[in-house]
Amino acid sequence: MKNDASPPGSIVLSLNSGSSSLKFGVYQITSTQTQRLLSGEAETLGAGKSGFHATDAEHQPIACPDQPMTTMAQVLQRIGKLVSDSDLPLLKAIGHRIVHGGPKLRQPCRIDTDVIVELKRVSAFAPLHTPASLEVIALAHQAFPGLPQVACFDTGFHAHMPEIARVLPLPKTLRAQGIQRYGFHGLSCESIVQQLGEDIPARLIIVHLGNGASVTAVRKGVSIDTSMGLTPSGGVIMSTRCGDLDPGVLIYLMREKKLDAVAMEALIDHESGLLGISGIDSDVRRLHAASPTNADARLAIAMFCYSVRKQIVAMMAVLNGADLIVFTGGIGENDALVRATVCADLAWAGITLDEASNNVASDPISGSAAYCIVRVLPSQEDEQIARHTAATID
Repeated sequence: MKNDASPPGSIVLSLNSGSSSLKFGVYQITSTQTQRLLSGEAETLGAGKSGFHATDAEHQPIACPDQPMTTMAQVLQRIGKLVSDSDLPLLKAIGHRIVHGGPKLRQPCRIDTDVIVELKRVSAFAPLHTPASLEVIALAHQAFPGLPQVACFDTGFHAHMPEIARVLPLPKTLRAQGIQRYGFHGLSCESIVQQLGEDIPARLIIVHLGNGASVTAVRKGVSIDTSMGLTPSGGVIMSTRCGDLDPGVLIYLMREKKLDAVAMEALIDHESGLLGISGIDSDVRRLHAASPTNADARLAIAMFCYSVRKQIVAMMAVLNGADLIVFTGGIGENDALVRATVCADLAWAGITLDEASNNVASDPISGSAAYCIVRVLPSQEDEQIARHTAATID
């Protein structure tokens, strides 16, 4: 890694951790642009079939050792070596995606002892994500000693939602303890707003569809409502998460089936959604492949698209219409059939798709007669992390 005395802008490493994966990228941030210098991902850690791949600034693959990794520590070591072996300026900071910081941590901030203590205190709000993030922060400190680290929160974009959307219908004593609608996929939403720039309309709906899925209403660049709530488990049906559910179902399962908190969490977050409905898989691609001969696979896809469509219409009610709908996330960007199914029967709302454009995700994908434009844009969470990190340390 080059030891440039004063490289242009800030060179930032973004780390976006999941329970068994880690996306990373090195970005050069200036006042006018964000340039990707290096990126990659480690996947399915500890599953016996882990993968690690990286590409350079020209999107060309970088040769990486074909050695299985079972721990996040090995991944951080691999990233550290990759960065040091690359002809890049010195890193200035590391930015982390943090799903939930509770009521006190919403805006990007330097990670210090107080931040770590607070993240541990509110980890129950996102038990799937926060422990993994805390592990990555500790390992990054070891792999890159001395570099400042910055926490970037997925809830930040929704921090200014109006009370009517933010307050949950619970007693004030509980609300005072931070139980409210937080919303998630905020970094993804911010990246869409960033890409739209001056072209952002007054009434925007962002449809982020991936393993996690959410729909967000944005008025003049500001989130005013979103489908997820206190945790990332609510809202639309997801890969293994149930989404919104009658709370009476949970009470019934606790009382009659004697499910405790651990079993309830496993049910809601790991055994439900597309996996629970289909009984065969949580991956939409595999469900598409199975659907010609499997009624449950067809039902899972249909219910997923139906729940997303209902949330889009709900956000149209919040916004008093919509000028633009953006699909993003792994499914939203790559699954033309899901997009078409979600938008089916919405011509009454001015939403129609051009079949040929949708099939190749050209821009826009809406039909010529549509008065609500529909686009497909990439979720650029890692770039957004880098921008926040550079701004926080400067």
